[in-house]
Amino acid sequence: MPHIAYVNGCYLPLRKASVSIEDRGYQFADSVYEVVHLYDGCMIDESLHLDRLDRSLRALRISPPMSQAALGKVLRQLACRNRVREGLLYMQVTRGVAAREHAFPLRPPRPSIVATIRGLSPFPAEAEGWAATAITYPDERWARCDIKSTALLPNVLAKQAARERGAMEAILVQSDDSITEGASTTAWIVDENGTLRTRQLDRAILPGCTRAALMTLMQESAIPFEEAPFNREALRRAREAFVTSATSFVRPIVRIDGVPVGEGKVGPVTLRLFALIARHVQSGRMKSGRANVSFAHR
Repeated sequence: MPHIAYVNGCYLPLRKASVSIEDRGYQFADSVYEVVHLYDGCMIDESLHLDRLDRSLRALRISPPMSQAALGKVLRQLACRNRVREGLLYMQVTRGVAAREHAFPLRPPRPSIVATIRGLSPFPAEAEGWAATAITYPDERWARCDIKSTALLPNVLAKQAARERGAMEAILVQSDDSITEGASTTAWIVDENGTLRTRQLDRAILPGCTRAALMTLMQESAIPFEEAPFNREALRRAREAFVTSATSFVRPIVRIDGVPVGEGKVGPVTLRLFALIARHVQSGRMKSGRANVSFAHR
């Protein structure tokens, strides 16, 4: 398989792709990113991801390097050149190259953009085989987690702690014992009273695109849910737990900190939501309204 990256207007072999050491993304993590799932040549929830990218750029006062339409074409061409129809598209936009100084450059540099893609295993066939475990971990991130910044060191440390304890995800806990989200996912529970819950949007969590898509699907299917805070005790007492993201879809969590969630197996609510998101992903070509990737047109 070819390994092609996109760097500031050029498609290059990955081994030759590079950016300046004075790029502010490298020096300060002065940059944002997005990850989009490609299924059967279609970018799932494309408009949600590109809208969120624009929102993150506005929050950091970085100019978009191109229009959403142009970026969509770049991403499709990247998938085509790499001959990938099932994978993850990664894009990153930085403020650009400038002499190292903390404040914004007086003369704004041209934003830098890079994009890569890697292949993925097929979409999981059933929820039970997709189940995973998690740990709880202190939330040590900055105060603007609603921006999809590349400043991810606390997330990296949380993920490493999860790996070292044999878990897939770290569910982050604030100093007041409230749950924010996973290190790279949105956290959900079915609480002890049977209410489906996830934290409300605020600056403490990322507005997940899969979260938003799932909420729309639940509203269409008349499945009730609440956007409300919950704490570690509610997590411990939950009947079911799962996480969502562009890479996790709906992923059941059956053990947290080594303790079974509910009965320690995938629950009925999670099973239903897994089926909903699976249909959403598998019908993504119709839902997106955007052209999909074809290897016939290079």
